[in-house]
Amino acid sequence: MLIKCVPLGAGQDVGKSCVIVTIGGKNIMFDCGMHMGYQDERRYPDFSFISKSGDFTHVIDCVIVTHFHLDHIGALPYFTEVCGYDGPIYMTYPTKALAPLMLEDYRKVMVERKGEQEQFSVLQIQKCMKKVTAVDLRQTIKVGADLEFRAYYAGHVLGAAMFWVKAGDDTVVYTGDYNMTPDRHLGAAQIDRLEPDLLITESTYATTVRDSKRAREREFLKAVHKCVAAGGKVLIPVFALGRAQELCILLDEYWERTNLDMPIYISAGLTMQANVYYKLLISWTNQKVKDTYVTRNTFDFKHVIPFERSKIDAPGPCVLFATPGMLSGGLSLEVFKHWAPSESNMIILPGFCVAGTVGSKLMPGKPAKIDLDKRTTLDVRCQIQHLSFSAHTDAKGILDLVRHVAPRNVVLVHGEKPKMAILKKKISSDLCIPCYDPANLETVEITPRCPIKVGVSKQFLESNLKKSEQECILDVPLEEEGSQTEIVASLDLSQLQTEDRQFQLPRAREDILVNGFVIMEDSLRIKVIHPDEASSVLGLTRHHMSFSCLCPIYPAHNDGKNDLPVRCPSPVDLNAAEDGRQETLVGIKRQEEEPSKKRHRMDLQRNLSLDLEREPVLEESTEDACEFESSSRDFFNGPPQETNHNTVRGLGGGISLDINATPDPSTPAESPSVGSRGQDMEFVSVWPAQSQQRLEPLSVLHVIFMCLVMQLGEGVVEEKHECIQGRSIRISVSPEGKNLDLENVSHSNDGMTTTKPVVVLLCEWSSEAQILADRILNVLTKLKLKL
Repeated sequence: MLIKCVPLGAGQDVGKSCVIVTIGGKNIMFDCGMHMGYQDERRYPDFSFISKSGDFTHVIDCVIVTHFHLDHIGALPYFTEVCGYDGPIYMTYPTKALAPLMLEDYRKVMVERKGEQEQFSVLQIQKCMKKVTAVDLRQTIKVGADLEFRAYYAGHVLGAAMFWVKAGDDTVVYTGDYNMTPDRHLGAAQIDRLEPDLLITESTYATTVRDSKRAREREFLKAVHKCVAAGGKVLIPVFALGRAQELCILLDEYWERTNLDMPIYISAGLTMQANVYYKLLISWTNQKVKDTYVTRNTFDFKHVIPFERSKIDAPGPCVLFATPGMLSGGLSLEVFKHWAPSESNMIILPGFCVAGTVGSKLMPGKPAKIDLDKRTTLDVRCQIQHLSFSAHTDAKGILDLVRHVAPRNVVLVHGEKPKMAILKKKISSDLCIPCYDPANLETVEITPRCPIKVGVSKQFLESNLKKSEQECILDVPLEEEGSQTEIVASLDLSQLQTEDRQFQLPRAREDILVNGFVIMEDSLRIKVIHPDEASSVLGLTRHHMSFSCLCPIYPAHNDGKNDLPVRCPSPVDLNAAEDGRQETLVGIKRQEEEPSKKRHRMDLQRNLSLDLEREPVLEESTEDACEFESSSRDFFNGPPQETNHNTVRGLGGGISLDINATPDPSTPAESPSVGSRGQDMEFVSVWPAQSQQRLEPLSVLHVIFMCLVMQLGEGVVEEKHECIQGRSIRISVSPEGKNLDLENVSHSNDGMTTTKPVVVLLCEWSSEAQILADRILNVLTKLKLKL
């Protein structure tokens, strides 16, 4: 079922946040705000889009409000008491406590002071709030059978929350306004990695990355101090809740440190009432405020006092926090008209100003004249400062949240169109997540995941948990039914849940590839089982597939140029010559090679506690060959042996074994060793236990076994009486090898020659050992026995 998202407000705009989301057959309204920049029918969302008949209660399943700012809650009394919505409404406890103060203050400003037509009365505000159900953070609330939601801490203002909603198998996260960095009285937003189908996030500062908060605070205090020290007045338009308390804390502490005696005023009434609630709702503030609460309440300001209108034209410097913010009306606009013509005064705009407000007209710089309305023009001569103390997150915070929550789709709201387009492109390119920025009344359709409920066996679950790179033990008790563990799972196995609990699989990667069988029982229930248990579950006879091949081992071609001087080694062991020692009789002159061609070597401990070195079998190549020069000793630390060949050059890849070297009776057998080895070749010499011993299959198998150990490492294969065995693989001498026509054709200076194999090996393996078989056959096909 598609997820539909339609902004009735805040689509490519800031103001009147209201988003309708259809998820799992349920319709949810997130926020119900008003636009502070309009005074006509555009101030409210277009509710007629929801229902032409006006039957909103049966269309909207619930309304969820994120916080108490008017652009998120201002239209709620109008929607419930005028439009007639009578369904459930949810918000946090602080929002429910502070929302009536904001709504009543707005009503007074617009009706009693501006003389506009009343949109809703005091009684309607009270009736509206009686329909609200308060919720706590991380409390899961069920609305009917198939709809549930949970609130997460959002910072921004006291009581602000993000909401995770689940309807059926589909999930949505709506952020509202949030702040990813803590301030002086609130903490940073906190939310789990929910991986929803859709994330709807604000984008107020879509392209802004703020500087250090300390630098902004220092600049703010410096500007205020400089103005009041020169005898001027400072007007700071703020909303009664949020930035007012933040900046009051900052100035109160600064006044205390510097012993300044200029008065700091704050709007009487709403702001003073809000401070009372802030004192009561300490648990929603940051840890620093909680820790100092026992000795002193942070909101008991020493230098901040209520403001009276009679002091607007009073002489002397002062600082005034006046509501509302953005200079959209009320006391802040009234004081602005009185103080703006004086050059000694200052206006500090501490946050975002919506287009259409007086504050937005002051943003570009210091205009000489502005139009307050159609009939009033004001000459502005005062200093204008814009310092961002907004409680909205910046572009970096938005990207951090999207990256953390890991949604499958993102919708941007509550932002300016050009900036949203830039952020949309960045999310799509950098995070590879589909992103949308719909305008008001534009519908975005999202195709959610299509999870299939399946039962998985315990063996299947445990085997796939081992594939994760994280060493994590699943300690959640599982309710077993026979040999099957009844678990509800999505196909990607990213989340599993039992009937009464949820738990996460360890995440080594974004996706975990699994291997299993999907079966459907008579009850039409789908189950996934491990391949090893498929035959028993289905009642079938298990068949094993095995492979075999004949691998001939040919003698090394002897043209008189590649002979190695050999003395008596020990009968059975192989040892690689250490190319770093000066006492070896053969010095290696390597041609210059590029760093990329240097080989990684690893030390291995052999059967006789000798330190050996092993090098992978290399591709055949005639390039970069190595020269071996004989010196005063032979390969086996014995007396020098006469030879007419002072230089041996290896021209081919592979391994050459000399298994019938004749010993020198005058020299006792010493430590086993291996001939020298070049970059693209490897020579190995082996002498049987008795010099006159003829070539026998068991002797050859032993030589091959030691070669495999050298090339593959210990523990991969083991030597048995008549064969070499590994995990699901067996190598033996084929009894029919001599009867097969397996001649090898080689080219030399004398022309083409044909050679018969010394021995033919029978290699047998099962399908489980295919990778190991490939490695062994790769060694055997390069192996040549030097007779």
